[in-house]
Amino acid sequence: MLLPTMAFAQSGTNSPYSQYGLGLLSDQSTGFNRAMGGVAQGMHESNQINHQNPASYAHVDSLTFLFDVGAAFQVTNFKEGNRKLNANNSNFEYVTMSFRVAPRFGMSVGIIPISNIGYNYYTTNKVSEGSTTSYTTLYNGSGGTRVMYIGAGWQPIKNFSIGANIGYLWGSYNRNVVNSYTDENANTIGRYYSAEVNSYKLDIGAQYTFKINSKDNVTLGATYSLGHDLGGSATLQEISNSLNTSDTTTVTHNKAIGIPHTYSVGLAWYHTKKIRLGADYTLQQWSKCIFPDLTNKGYEVTKSAYQDRHKVALGGEFVNNANSRKYLDRVHVRAGASYATPYLNINGHDGPKEISASIGLGLPISNSWNNRSMLNISAQWAQNNATGMIRENTFRINIGITFNERWFQKWKVE
Repeated sequence: MLLPTMAFAQSGTNSPYSQYGLGLLSDQSTGFNRAMGGVAQGMHESNQINHQNPASYAHVDSLTFLFDVGAAFQVTNFKEGNRKLNANNSNFEYVTMSFRVAPRFGMSVGIIPISNIGYNYYTTNKVSEGSTTSYTTLYNGSGGTRVMYIGAGWQPIKNFSIGANIGYLWGSYNRNVVNSYTDENANTIGRYYSAEVNSYKLDIGAQYTFKINSKDNVTLGATYSLGHDLGGSATLQEISNSLNTSDTTTVTHNKAIGIPHTYSVGLAWYHTKKIRLGADYTLQQWSKCIFPDLTNKGYEVTKSAYQDRHKVALGGEFVNNANSRKYLDRVHVRAGASYATPYLNINGHDGPKEISASIGLGLPISNSWNNRSMLNISAQWAQNNATGMIRENTFRINIGITFNERWFQKWKVE
């Protein structure tokens, strides 16, 4: 049922930075924690799905079936020198579900984005100073990667839970660079890059809760994602056209793309049922990943395209009284921020670092048959910026709906 739904997904970006590596990395957070800067490692909710740490599945409410779906709408301003340009995008983001299987044992299934690629621009230059001949270089590309996972979380002893996600990771991209000249006698040269991956993804996680007093507790969470070669194939097709001839050169590499070992750790402080504050740190070891690249030696598989990525996220939420009959008392108010170092090397320079801040609300959905579902909506500002390169400022609206159904309630007939 999930696969046809994902067919409607688009790249969700117009960023020129997505022409490098695997593209722009998705933050992989869902509606409830996206407004909190994406903090997730120490979070465990009975009525929300936290797929970023599968140990949290053990805390899913025993009576409910959770279904969470999300989308994003964004406007991005690109600035290079004195030039500015705006672009609009929308994207279907994720779909997840979760339910309790047995006491202290829960499961989750879903599809989550990993990276997005989408850009289309050109540059025009003179062949040489004083020349009347100019050439235009067209750059365009599309694609991305996603993972469909199934996961389980178990609480073997009080306050301690473990979990794992196993997933099928797939995706592809097409990137084109085409030069054309105003002189009809000059050659037109096009390079067409393509790749496709089909592999697995494995994540394991753990959480432990320390009870400070009757009102406060702290949860420590950690996850590890296995890094490995995806076994994907990558192809470069170079076509040179002149007035009378056309030459084509094709180079293909197997096992040319990898994903990094990823380590995450975080803390979450819970004060009664009103306040939740969290902080996460993530290390992605991209420097150990392979990727095909055009170098002075030709089209070859290297590790020069990547560097290790560090990310820090902070966030929290406040709800006055989740069980109140007053609607405003049940509204969740959220805020967060994050900072990430670049994982790309672009022509020997660091790629764009990412800074983001967000605010949002969790709005209870109440009607005659359900008062447990929630609309999660947030506004997010994000900036991608690299020294001497394009600066991107994105304003994004994230919308997620968590349907909370009492599928497992036992009814008593008198």
